Amino acid sequence: MATTINSTIKLASGYEIPRLGFGVYKTPPEETERCCLEALEAGYRHIDSAAVYKNEAGCGNAIRASSIPRDQIFFTSKVINISYDEAKATVDQSLALTKLEYIDLMLLHKPMAGGSENRKGAWKALVEAVEAGKVRSIGVSNYGVHHLDELEQYIRELEAERGGKGKGGIISINQVELHPWLARKDIVDWCTQRSVALQAYAPIVRGARFEEPSVKKLAEKYDKTPAQVLIRWSLDKGFIPLPKSVTPSRIIANADVFDFKLTPEEVQELETDEYSPCAWDPTVTKLEE
Repeated sequence: MATTINSTIKLASGYEIPRLGFGVYKTPPEETERCCLEALEAGYRHIDSAAVYKNEAGCGNAIRASSIPRDQIFFTSKVINISYDEAKATVDQSLALTKLEYIDLMLLHKPMAGGSENRKGAWKALVEAVEAGKVRSIGVSNYGVHHLDELEQYIRELEAERGGKGKGGIISINQVELHPWLARKDIVDWCTQRSVALQAYAPIVRGARFEEPSVKKLAEKYDKTPAQVLIRWSLDKGFIPLPKSVTPSRIIANADVFDFKLTPEEVQELETDEYSPCAWDPTVTKLEE
């Protein structure tokens, strides 16, 4: 069945997440409400923010100001300071800032900060937030395979400590930088084997690869922009891309990616063996960092 802007993926938590998200990284707080409203008008139903972005309030304003029922909009935020107390406080602060009754997805924004005890504590706080009805699904961002392995161990430990299966939480998402020049086969394989969905941030590589011959060739073939080709690559890989823009025309264009599909051969041809992040890369940090 063809994907549309209304298509969703069922997360391990049981909730549905839209296949395309709207990112607000570095969107100025004073512009966030306008950008989110324009995105919702263009058909997006998935907004990705974070505590450290300082623009959650604008996201909440847009969600509440739209005429779209709350249960049809998926909102994500993230915990930047990794410890039990900080994660618990961040969930409450995000709810207060957005004035939403619940957060659809809360992620631990990075794996480093204070070592193993703090990572386990932060995850436990998210598990408790789900149990309290404050958050629906939880996951992580910027986690490498060694961090994910450690998190699986935390989950087993929490199940033993808190009363059995399911009491350790469910990893629904790993959000990482993903594009043809950073395909992260090891992380993708780990997540795929465990039904952990992958969100792709910087899916258009911040415009740095628009002149690549492979991208230009496909843009010409499908009469699409390079950005649209790269977003389509992400969708065709099974990822959940999170393009961002403050420009109305680009917000609309980035959602206009459901009237074409790359062939499996084109998806493979675009992908490279490069390891070229355009953003920070906490996935490679050591466990003790």
